[in-house]
Amino acid sequence: GLSDVALYETGTVFWGTGTPVPEVPKTSGRPTPDQLAALDAALPVQPRHAGLVLAGRRAGRPAGVGDVVEVLRATAQALGLDLVVRRGATEPFHPGRCAELLLDGDVVGTAGELHPRTVAQLGLPARTCAGEVDLDALVRAAGLLGPVRAPVVSAYPPSSVDVALVVGQDVLATDVQAALHSGAGTLLEALWLFDVYTGPQVGPGRRSLAFGLRFRAPDRTLTDVEVLAARDTAVAAAGKHTGAVLRGA
Repeated sequence: GLSDVALYETGTVFWGTGTPVPEVPKTSGRPTPDQLAALDAALPVQPRHAGLVLAGRRAGRPAGVGDVVEVLRATAQALGLDLVVRRGATEPFHPGRCAELLLDGDVVGTAGELHPRTVAQLGLPARTCAGEVDLDALVRAAGLLGPVRAPVVSAYPPSSVDVALVVGQDVLATDVQAALHSGAGTLLEALWLFDVYTGPQVGPGRRSLAFGLRFRAPDRTLTDVEVLAARDTAVAAAGKHTGAVLRGA
């Protein structure tokens, strides 16, 4: 009966190798090296994954795919890794509401809104979202980077600003967010999507995406001029890469 819930699990998943299962050796004698090799080849690949599922009707906006994506990205960021997000098409997710997460060009995770048929079959709340990420792949990649250093905690106050950008309906919010991130510079501490609007104020075939940006310096209190300059370069990058325009401009 719960409609506001988030659950996660870590564990081993099992992928078939496609190798035919060999005949079980007889117990009358020790298996031969060839028999042992055949049995070993038939073992499934068993990587460790982290998975989550969530549903919620929070004030302002319901829980959505973006929340799942951000949890998976945060998992990778804890290891010093950045995941790239692109549109996906993986069952049992809803077509057009699915994302793939890539690391160095390889898909290491998926996230999406479960298809309505799946939601109905499992008796889940409407628009339940889920996702998973390959932890072994992340750990291997992080090992190549060396020890992960904890971020420096600044004693100086942050400065937050909001921007509302108008884009075409076919433009992914994750692409806009990535462009903002690339242009915001080293002072950017956090970036998040908090509102999506479609309606007469932005015109047909377009939508407004509202993002929050938090800036902070490790050695000083930022001035308004510095914060606005960082915001403006972030917006310019979003315009260049996605065609986004500042709402009301």
